[in-house]
Amino acid sequence: MKKYLPLRALILARKELYQYMHAPAFYGAAVFFILFCSVWLFFFNNYFAVDQATLRPYFAAFPIVYILVIPVITMKSWAEERKTGTAELLLTMPFTEWDLVLGKFISLLTVLSVMLVFTLPVPLTLLRLGHFDGGVIFCEYLGAFLLGASATALGLLLSSLSKNQAGSFLGSAVVLMAVMLASQLTLTLDFPQWLARGINFISLAFHFESFSKGLVDSRDLAFFVLSAALFLFANTRVILFRKWK
Repeated sequence: MKKYLPLRALILARKELYQYMHAPAFYGAAVFFILFCSVWLFFFNNYFAVDQATLRPYFAAFPIVYILVIPVITMKSWAEERKTGTAELLLTMPFTEWDLVLGKFISLLTVLSVMLVFTLPVPLTLLRLGHFDGGVIFCEYLGAFLLGASATALGLLLSSLSKNQAGSFLGSAVVLMAVMLASQLTLTLDFPQWLARGINFISLAFHFESFSKGLVDSRDLAFFVLSAALFLFANTRVILFRKWK
């Protein structure tokens, strides 16, 4: 039966995705995502006054906006299942813990990908105004996707630990703020070198910096993949514990 795990996960993902596409929260989060990044670029960074063919200021907003957007799309994943009692129903079905977790994760990645596609009109419009490096923009979007994937896996885990959507949102927002902005502490405070390295290592935004410069660092790539896998594994352990509780 295990060899059919991807198919079962995709079936569950389709169900989850259908629910997301009919949820007002998704469209609200998508609109907020686009508006925040655009305002960050044109208003806070005064983009046209800089007169440089770069989108780094645009993508610099992604780690910040993820702090609010990721909790919005993940808060109902498990917390709502527990509140409505459907979590117990899912656990009695012939699905493994990995089926359930991957199904939700795939649907959330699809939602995140749609949101990233919604941000494309801004770069596409600006491309006509200067000589932009297409490879750099590709790396920036790749980094944004990997950053979002790791943050989504973390948000999914925190949702499984919460009893309701409000608790899931607040908990995810606080934790994501910590892991996103942790590297900023090393820039403002004088930490010992070993401590600064440790703080930077757990900071998701720190590992996004190389992608924002147009560089694909294998260490940062491995960090995002392994951190997402670790969060998903921890999620399966939480589900398994609840199944046998």
